[in-house]
Amino acid sequence: MTKNLTSGNPAKLILLFALPLIIGNVFQQLYSMADTLIVGRTIGVNALAAVGCTGSITFFVLGFVMGLTGGLSIITAQRFGAEDFEGVRRSFAVSIVVSVTSALLITLIAVPLARPFLVLLKTPAEILDAATGYLQIIFIGTLANVAFNLLSNVIRALGDSRTPLYFLIFACLVNIVLDFVFILGFGLGVNGAGIATIASQLLSAILCVIYIKKKMPLLCIRRSDFHIEKSEISKHLGTALPMGFQMSIIAIGSLILQSALNGLGAVSVAAYTAASKIDMIATMPLNSLGQAMATYCAQNYGANKMHRIRQGVFQCVCISIGVSVLMGLMNFFLGYQLTGLFVGGGETEVLSLAQTFLRINGCLYWVLALLFIFRFSLQGLGNSVIPTVAGIMELIMRAIGGLLLTDLFGFTGAAVSNPLAWFGAFVPLTIAYIVSINRLDPKEPAPNPQQVS
Repeated sequence: MTKNLTSGNPAKLILLFALPLIIGNVFQQLYSMADTLIVGRTIGVNALAAVGCTGSITFFVLGFVMGLTGGLSIITAQRFGAEDFEGVRRSFAVSIVVSVTSALLITLIAVPLARPFLVLLKTPAEILDAATGYLQIIFIGTLANVAFNLLSNVIRALGDSRTPLYFLIFACLVNIVLDFVFILGFGLGVNGAGIATIASQLLSAILCVIYIKKKMPLLCIRRSDFHIEKSEISKHLGTALPMGFQMSIIAIGSLILQSALNGLGAVSVAAYTAASKIDMIATMPLNSLGQAMATYCAQNYGANKMHRIRQGVFQCVCISIGVSVLMGLMNFFLGYQLTGLFVGGGETEVLSLAQTFLRINGCLYWVLALLFIFRFSLQGLGNSVIPTVAGIMELIMRAIGGLLLTDLFGFTGAAVSNPLAWFGAFVPLTIAYIVSINRLDPKEPAPNPQQVS
């Protein structure tokens, strides 16, 4: 079921589109959160740290996949907004070829490099073996991850944000069940958590394929759609690769920070892991509103409705600021109790450190809210250069936190690194958005989506 976002009240459309994204992104985080929670509560703090210390490496590798598939779907959304339905199918075919090729290359490279990555990041010896096994399993399942991200992004590009949510909820429940089966029933430890995650993602991808075949004939591509010209691939890669590299660039900063945290010991790693899971849930509404703006702006850009882009961005900013305040208050007053879900009540040092992280980050969520809106709006307009520059700024600022502030102030310095990175990206994104939106002429036809790169 497709949904056109080029007519109707922008705020209402954005909220209705974003709400399933919010819930869906929360459930997507529950993939890893279920692993973390069950591992931490059933196996122990070291197992929690083993899973947690892989997060930055996973983000570095699979974050590229998320950015890549998101970029590919931008072209699809622009063509849908322009009612170029043949172009939509061609775009989907190109996306499949690019995504599968990328997944296979990533798997071949990342699996053997999992342990060297962890050693490079100074992973504590007591958790190195467990972390290696978990990370290799996640990388072996890259194709499942890519398949679900691509299919869900393409479905959303056509305005349907609800269906991927239903598949995520079902798959998340399966993931939780499989966690208990593999970790406790089969005694596979953290490896069992990895297997459960991959199995759940594969299930989500299969459900997406079935839904597309039955309910979205516009995406039912034919053999002729795979007769792809080089220009088509170039157009898609021109948007998708910068978005993929942008995510990986941001992740490099997280890798540097993870290395600094590993030097502080397993307790700090466990505290950061638990707090980060709560932080991800708290920021999901902000990220989801930003994601909604990418599709909203892309469709309206393709339909040449520039005034709606301005209106929608302004209304979304107002909504996001209000949500950021609520999430910040949750962190400030409930951070200690929420962290207790991941570790036992006796782990007072872990709980105290996690609370410090959550309070520092929560006070500055409003910056992150604006960052998401401006970044995704620019991407929806086909501008992938400035968001990449902003990603480089995030890398620099987070590296400063990891290399300098953590050394000076310990865990508190690490906690400050995220807001510092947000400010680093916020400045160029804000300037770029203002410049871009002022250049949009409501009377000037938008470029043909087939020519957007």
